[in-house]
Amino acid sequence: MKYYRQNPNAFPIAYLNDLRGEILACPYFALNNLNRDFINTKGFSVVFQQAGKEKVERMFPFFKLYLDLALQPDCNAFYLNPLLLKEGSRVDPHIDRSLRSYCKTILPPAIVSVLYVQVVSDLQGGELILRNHKQQVGQIRPQVNQLVHFQGDLTHSVNAVESTGTRLSLVCEQYRLSDAELQEIPEFIVESRVVGKRPLAGISKKSKSER
Repeated sequence: MKYYRQNPNAFPIAYLNDLRGEILACPYFALNNLNRDFINTKGFSVVFQQAGKEKVERMFPFFKLYLDLALQPDCNAFYLNPLLLKEGSRVDPHIDRSLRSYCKTILPPAIVSVLYVQVVSDLQGGELILRNHKQQVGQIRPQVNQLVHFQGDLTHSVNAVESTGTRLSLVCEQYRLSDAELQEIPEFIVESRVVGKRPLAGISKKSKSER
């Protein structure tokens, strides 16, 4: 992959419609818990290891088809988040490293995968901008049912949305961590302004004394 690749018409439309409805109705979906680069956006986040994928799918069965297609077999830790932008929303330039709140030493993800779940037909703004250092290497206009994979070490941003309506995507940062780094990552946890950071259904990160 040279910077990014695009997969149009990635899923059956019926699945995409169900996915949109389930995300918007999810009780964890709220004002975003992401950092200050995410301006006026909504969503929630799911952190999990490869070993926790089945637990994610049991709690969020609507993510299963996306995970089956998007996840890379050589990655072992993931940060999954629905992301909704509306008029006035934007994402400022940044390099993803969302798992650093658990392990300070990790590098950026190997790959980031973005599925455009809902995009209004007359969307103005909202383009995904990719940069390799200062050089722009991609400008992707969102298209419904398009799955985009890009290099995790690229600086990226989303232009301000200038029209009414919403832009809903499903984003997954995919990491290749060492065994030591992986020990610091929860097997499965949900992050949301509704619940904070909470292991669910009895699933928790082991303390160092229990490892």
